[in-house]
Amino acid sequence: MLNSLTTSFVSRLRARDQAAWFELWQTFGPVLQAQLAKWGKGRVGAETVRDLSQETLAALSDSIDRYDPAKGARFSTWLLAIAKHTLGDEIDRRTAQKRGGGRKSAALDEAWMGHAPGVTPDRDYEVGVFRAKVCAAIRLVEKECEFADFSIFRMRVLENQSGKDVAAALGTSEPTVSRRLAKVRELLRSRLSEVIYTYSFTDDEIAEPQSHGLALDPSRFDDAAFDNAVAEIYHREAEERRRVAEATLEPRPPRRGT
Repeated sequence: MLNSLTTSFVSRLRARDQAAWFELWQTFGPVLQAQLAKWGKGRVGAETVRDLSQETLAALSDSIDRYDPAKGARFSTWLLAIAKHTLGDEIDRRTAQKRGGGRKSAALDEAWMGHAPGVTPDRDYEVGVFRAKVCAAIRLVEKECEFADFSIFRMRVLENQSGKDVAAALGTSEPTVSRRLAKVRELLRSRLSEVIYTYSFTDDEIAEPQSHGLALDPSRFDDAAFDNAVAEIYHREAEERRRVAEATLEPRPPRRGT
């Protein structure tokens, strides 16, 4: 069965909680846009990709009641199957319009809950979904932390500045930098655990942080490895989001006379 954090979040979606919808879009919208653009192969424009990614998220709350945990589908597979359904439905609708006929939306094929052909996530997509979860946790920590504390985390971890340089920049001591960094790191581990459990349907998804160097088990803590993994994931996600944003910008019409 789904864990309590997941079911609570889905309940917020079904209640049309705008904060929950924004959170879902902010976290996974770019991942879906990248996948839809990849599938579209030029058949759908940037504006349609954005619309379809939003339609994919809107379909989530309608399908959660039909999720069967015994069939072992991951959260990422759930997203992928619905995205593939919305894209296929859009392409079929356009084809029907060209032929002069109407077409009703197709029902979502629930074979995705097992091992449906054609909706198996590739490695890039799976890693993209995981990176999105990590960055969602970082955003939560930034909102919750004092500005000075998160600034220390940003400079030390995300910008890879030395403790000495950070202390000098902020007019404090290196021990103070280390102490406040440890506080933010502890909070990030806690929020990351919550995000992973919220957006996970299976045990292997819950185990993903460890395989990416993000130990959440106190007995396996390695602060340096954790910081390095967070920084790498953060920068790769920022780079990917820039790429997706550029790819989904509609080209501007040429000026007259050019």
